[in-house]
Amino acid sequence: MPAPMAEVAGKTAFITGGANGIGLGIARALVRAGANVVIADIREAALADAKASLGADGQVETVQLDVTDRTGFARAADAAEARFGRIHMLIGNAGVGVMGPVAEARFDDWDWGMGVNLGGVINGLVTILPRIRAHGEGGQIVTTSSQSALIPIPYSAIYTAAKAAVLGLSEAIRGELAAERIGVSAFMPGPVQSNIAQSGELRPAEFRKDSGYREREEQLEKRPNSPVWMEADEVGERVLAGIRANDLYILTHPEFAGGMRTRFDAILASMPDEPINEARAAAIPFLLGNQVFDDTLAAKTRKAEGARPQNG
Repeated sequence: MPAPMAEVAGKTAFITGGANGIGLGIARALVRAGANVVIADIREAALADAKASLGADGQVETVQLDVTDRTGFARAADAAEARFGRIHMLIGNAGVGVMGPVAEARFDDWDWGMGVNLGGVINGLVTILPRIRAHGEGGQIVTTSSQSALIPIPYSAIYTAAKAAVLGLSEAIRGELAAERIGVSAFMPGPVQSNIAQSGELRPAEFRKDSGYREREEQLEKRPNSPVWMEADEVGERVLAGIRANDLYILTHPEFAGGMRTRFDAILASMPDEPINEARAAAIPFLLGNQVFDDTLAAKTRKAEGARPQNG
C-alpha cells in the first residue's frame, strides 16, 4: 500500500513556525511539489516576507498564530480550511531554543519552553487531527523533535525534555492512526540555518518575570549561524521525502550516528543481567514492543535490498 501522502500535489499542509528557517524550508519544498501550504507563525512581518519569498500566491496562505493559544489555533485551522478546503498534513514545527544550566532555570523558563515546544505540538494534534480524520483522505503528522531527544547534552534540560516528549508522542500514536491512513513522522534535525538563536525576542511578558535565562538569551541573540550548518531548503527536501515515504523517523545529519549508537548501547548495557521472568513477560506483551519499530526496520531492509545492484 502506498504511503498516505506519497503524492502531495493538490494536498494542503499546515506548518507552524513556518515563516523562516526550517519551517520555511519545508514550505518551499512542498510548494515546489505542488502542495498548498498554510504558514502559521507568531511574527506578522515574517509571514509577509515568507509569502513574498515563495512567490506562489495561489498555493500559499498565511495566518498569525501563537501555538500556545488554543482558541487562536482553532481560528487558524478554520482559515486554512476556508482557503483550501481539507487539511492533509500537519507539521508541528514551531519551537524556541530555551537553553541554560538547570540550576538557573525558573518556572517561567520551564513554562514557556514546554508550552511552545511540547504544548504547541499537542495543541496542533487536538485541533487538526480530528479534521484530518473526518475527511477520510489520509494524511501525515510531522512533529519537529530534535537530535537533542536522541543525544541529550548538558545545558539543554528544558529543550530536551520537550523534544524527547515529542519523539515519544510520535512513536506512540503512529500505530494508532495507521489504520486511517494517517502517517506520523518524528523529525529530528541537527543544526540548521535558522533564527532559533533569536527565540528570546518572542518570549511573552508573562514569562519574563521569573526567569533565570533572560540575560543568556540576550547574549545568544548575538550569535551568528555557522556556515557549516545545514541549509533550510535542504532540510525541507529531506522532510518532503520523509512525508512521501511515510518514514517514522526523519533524520538529517549523519554526524550524530556514533553518539546515538553509544547512547543506545549504554542503555542496553544497563539492563539487569538475569533470566527473564517468563510469567511476567506473558502478562505484559503489550508493553514489551511496538510493531511500528519492526515495520520501520523491515521497510529499511527492503529499501536497502532494492538499492543493491543485481547480478545478471
